[in-house]
Amino acid sequence: MTDVVALTRSLVGLDTIGHDETAALKVLAPLLEGVGFVVAVAEHEPGRGTLVAEWHTDLATPPLCLSGHVDTVPLGAVTWQHEPFGELDGDRLYGRGSSDMKGGVAAIVLAAVEIAAHAPKRAGLRLVLTSAEETGSLGARHAAETVLDEPSGPLVIAEPTSNAVVHGHKGAFWLEAVATGVTAHGSMPQLGDNAVYKLARAVSRLADHGFDARPHPIMGPPTFNVGTIEGGLNTNSVPDRAVATVDVRTVAGQDHAAVLAELAHVAGQEVELRPLVDLPPVWTDPDDEWARAAEEIVLAVTGERNEPRAATYFTDASVLTPAFGGVPTIICGPGEAEQAHVTDEWCSVTRLAQSVEIFERLCVRWCGI
Repeated sequence: MTDVVALTRSLVGLDTIGHDETAALKVLAPLLEGVGFVVAVAEHEPGRGTLVAEWHTDLATPPLCLSGHVDTVPLGAVTWQHEPFGELDGDRLYGRGSSDMKGGVAAIVLAAVEIAAHAPKRAGLRLVLTSAEETGSLGARHAAETVLDEPSGPLVIAEPTSNAVVHGHKGAFWLEAVATGVTAHGSMPQLGDNAVYKLARAVSRLADHGFDARPHPIMGPPTFNVGTIEGGLNTNSVPDRAVATVDVRTVAGQDHAAVLAELAHVAGQEVELRPLVDLPPVWTDPDDEWARAAEEIVLAVTGERNEPRAATYFTDASVLTPAFGGVPTIICGPGEAEQAHVTDEWCSVTRLAQSVEIFERLCVRWCGI
């Protein structure tokens, strides 16, 4: 059987920085097909595919779904001290995507391969290995719209959590604020209508706004951040267009349509707010039976018990959980959350081995093996 470190290293060795995720899926598909999974790849654009693998999904109980993404973010401008496409040094496997989250993908695939040697009594398995997660879960959304039309049991997202069970994450609601005006010569500004001033006033009002929503007991309060602002073409002209992008992180219980209406009212009529990314928050009650079972499995494998927590990042669960009808969802993977997107990203070899065992035990519990 392929070793999880070797498989992770193979995946990390592939450049999937915002492109060519299908190349990584070509490494994984034969492993799954070889043990009886029915595999399909849905590309939302050439070379950018999402793999859906099904095993014994004709049983009465919906299958357990394991998911992860194979795209990665750019390396950054700072020179890496370790090989960015895979270097093993002691307990650390370095490389872009080792923690976020090719290590998690390797672990769920190898766990699924091992489980496929058995006959399920209760339910089967579904794997959803996605593209373009980093830019708004485009691959998961395309798969949900085209090939994921069957019910699902619980969902496990193998994002980096140091193998702890995480019960959800905030939503990511990214907006574009657009102000328009009338251009004129900079020496005669009274003849124009300055879009930058309009945008500045709106952004100032938004920055001072406090959301109506109560803080979530685990996620905390929703947050608001202006990420970019741009306006005008040259110094000696009145700008007739200005644009800011806004990153809103919502909490469980908030409705994004209501959030948009609230922020549009605060911003005022001088700007138009347009959604760019709309990924709702995800939360599973820690007292949920499946979540408790997952906690006990993690404790048995790692010896670590953790308090209920939420991730700061978003995941494909924002798309898959509602697509599957709001199924219980946990996030649990071998990577280190603080290693995501950093220079010299690494994943613990020990965590990788633990993760395979955790996923195998989760599969055994749900599938009835």
